[in-house]
Amino acid sequence: MQEISYKSDVEAVDGLAQAYRDLSSEIAKVIVGQDDVVKTIIISLFSNGHSLLVGVPGLAKTLLVSTISEVLDLDFKRIQFTPDLMPSDITGSEILDEDRHFKFTPGPLFANIVLADEINRTPPKTQAALLEAMQERSVTVSGVRHKLPSPFFVLATQNPIEQEGTYPLPEAQLDRFMFNIPLDYPSYEEEIQVVKATTAIQNYQLRNIVTGQQILFFQELIRKIPIADNVLEYAVGLATQTRPGTQRASETVNNYISWGAGPRASQYLVLGAKCHAAINGKYSPDIEDVQAIAKYVLRHRIVRNYKAEAEGITEEKVIESLF
Repeated sequence: MQEISYKSDVEAVDGLAQAYRDLSSEIAKVIVGQDDVVKTIIISLFSNGHSLLVGVPGLAKTLLVSTISEVLDLDFKRIQFTPDLMPSDITGSEILDEDRHFKFTPGPLFANIVLADEINRTPPKTQAALLEAMQERSVTVSGVRHKLPSPFFVLATQNPIEQEGTYPLPEAQLDRFMFNIPLDYPSYEEEIQVVKATTAIQNYQLRNIVTGQQILFFQELIRKIPIADNVLEYAVGLATQTRPGTQRASETVNNYISWGAGPRASQYLVLGAKCHAAINGKYSPDIEDVQAIAKYVLRHRIVRNYKAEAEGITEEKVIESLF
């Protein structure tokens, strides 16, 4: 496993691009297709953000996340969210030990990668406990703060079909996720490959490509990458244009959007663009890098009005109209 010993930041960015290529080819041994999904998840990980995966059951969301944790040499835990799950079930709780002292027992949140499966199936109280951990990188139990391991990365999944008996995430909580990543059905050719691979004996051996220490190094490196003023202004401009009733809002936004993206969207557009540039071997992002990740950043931060729903105007159409 390579040590972190780059002579310069330029060499470090080359190292990041190489790490991304190695990760992608290793993940491809198990996951067929879904290249954009894999790329976006890796970008959010290197940018120190969390992601929400939205897709119907059976699209290998869990397999994808566990494969990523394997090639990253990180501790991985999966939490199946259910209507009876309590906050202490995920954060941990204090128990009385044999010496009659209270001892904190960490919950499944104490891992580097946490898969929050079907996050919209659990009540708001438990959702809030997870989202506090995502924001603060720590949990508070009985007034005592416990730091979560570093790096810490949450991948939550949501099933867009079954809405009965679910608790949709409020906009303020959705805003904690850097990316909203839709998973689509595989193509006919990809599905043939999937079925061939999964109905025969599988014996692939995955290598650890990147360590936790390297991830922390790359997360810091991303923030050091310079960005031109015009690209930064373009990213902030994209976010501000989604706000109806404001000076910069377009006609499409005023017609179809009831609520726009906040300042966190601008921050994530810049960080995501920096990382997108770095994994593609560029030392500074351009406008194309901002556009490449804009849909994932803005999709869950804009709220359509009734007119948009009636006319079938999607969030993607509105975002494209801003480019």
